[in-house]
Parts: sequence; structure tokens; C-alpha cells
Amino acid sequence: MLDVARCQTPGRVREGYAWVYRELQDAGYTAVGEFHYLGLAEAHAAAEAATEAGIEIVLLYAAYARGGIDRFRQESVAEYLRGLEELRAAGIRVGIAPHSVRACPRDWLEELGRYALEHELPLHIHADEQPREIGECIAEHGVRPIELLASCGCLGPRTTIVHATHADGRELDLLAEAGSRICACLTTEANLGDGFLPVERVLHRNIGLCIGSDSNVRIDPFEELRELDGIARRQSGRRDVFNLDALFAIGSNEGAASLGLEQWPTIAIDRSHPQLRGVDDPRAALIHSCSADVVRSRGSVRPQGGSPTR
Repeated sequence: MLDVARCQTPGRVREGYAWVYRELQDAGYTAVGEFHYLGLAEAHAAAEAATEAGIEIVLLYAAYARGGIDRFRQESVAEYLRGLEELRAAGIRVGIAPHSVRACPRDWLEELGRYALEHELPLHIHADEQPREIGECIAEHGVRPIELLASCGCLGPRTTIVHATHADGRELDLLAEAGSRICACLTTEANLGDGFLPVERVLHRNIGLCIGSDSNVRIDPFEELRELDGIARRQSGRRDVFNLDALFAIGSNEGAASLGLEQWPTIAIDRSHPQLRGVDDPRAALIHSCSADVVRSRGSVRPQGGSPTR
């Protein structure tokens, strides 16, 4: 991944991202939160690619103080915020994205939390993805990652914790108290062997959930939702952890809310597709048996709370 990142240019980003955004659309995604690592010129190119592809975008411009590779990093929070403000001035919807507690020290987290609150922007951050990350955070700060984020003012109703796979009970309580969400990247977490989100403990606390495509090993929102449902069933020994409305909300309303979107295009489903032939309940089939091949096209623009498909 780092080798691929090193060789990117604005031109390559614009061309390659437009291709991926069209693939996302073909699979049923109509809006994307682009967690962007590659630099300011490339961030503009990513936004241009989204416009070209016709997908709604919120550019989650990544703050990176340490680790990674040179092109990921900014020299200071001030440099990061100058870049973010340049993107905002260009009319690009943005979110604050401190990469992780590994990449951003406490003073960065505190300042970025303040900025996100002051400007009412979404804040997305990776946390509790792997046990090693948790151990390193405890060694440096004496607390677990989500506890650190809480103490730095980074938790709130516009905050989304990406992964939270190994969050413990206290950390989940903090998310619930703050009204924050979790973005689960189920097929990526499976591909990397990162573990299972504690789904029932998340639901018990009424923590909002949404899905992310993350590493793009597989681009299929129905598969992400099916994996989430499957994890919940295996962990609980029950089949009724989620109902269909809850799963569709995770794939639509909750995802949009995590990006601060109030409306976004719907999708249309090909009812004549062989995967839906003879099916009495197409909504159930989408979650439990269909692939993204059944997506026909984008539909109309949908406000928050509307039906996710037509």
C-alpha cells in the first residue's frame, strides 16, 4: 500500500479515483467519505474525480503528525488546518480526520477536536482496530484510544470511530454518552484478520453504526451488511439481532449522518435480475442473498429518513 501511495500524482489520483467511484456507484454506493492521505493537490484531484463520476463526496482530509511515509505527514496542526481551509474555500465538503492516536499526539487531537466542534464538522478517526495499537496507546498515554479521544475533546455527535473492533465496555460507554458513531469495515476487518466488532454490546448502548468500504478488497454494501448481521448472529447465537429496517438504516441514514449529509441519491434495483427472480420480499433478499450485481442505477435524491431503495 505504501509503495502505491508513494507514486501517486494528482493526475493519477483523478483518473484512478474516478474509476473507483464509478465502481462504488455500480455497487450501490451514492456517497463516499474519502479518508484522504496523499496531500493537498491530490485532495483537490479526488474531489474533481468525484464530480466527474457524479458521486457525492465528503473529503475526510487526514491529519498525520508521525509515522507512515513522508507524504502523509504535515509539519504542524496549523499546516493541516491551512490545507483544510483551502479545500473548504474551494467549495469541497470536508471532515476532520486525525488518522489515529498513533499518527496524532495529544496536542494535535485537542486542537483538531476544538476545530471540529467550532466549525460543526464531522470528525473521523481510526481507533481500537488492533490490539497492538491499544497497547501502544496505553504505554504512551496510560489510557486506551477511545478514552484518550474523550479526554482530548474529540468525541461528540459528529464523531465517527472507524473500526472500534477491540473497544472495551468503558470505551463503548464513552461513545454512547457522547452520541458518537462507529464505522465498521466488515470485509476489510475479515481480510486483515483484525477480529469482530462486539455488535450486541454496541447495540445495547444504542451506538449508531454505519459501514465503510475501507481497503476496497471487495466493493459491495450488501455484503458488508450481511457480514455485520452474520457476526451479530454468531456472537449472540440468535437470528434476530437486527431487523431489516435497522440494517438498511446502517447502510443509508447512519452513513449519511456520519458525513453530515442531509440528502443523497437513492439506488434502483433490477427486479428482473436472476438473483431476485421469484422473490416475494426483495428487501430481505438484498440483505440475505444478493450481491451488488442487482443494482441497476441511481434513483432520485433522498432526504434523511426516506426509503433506501426503490
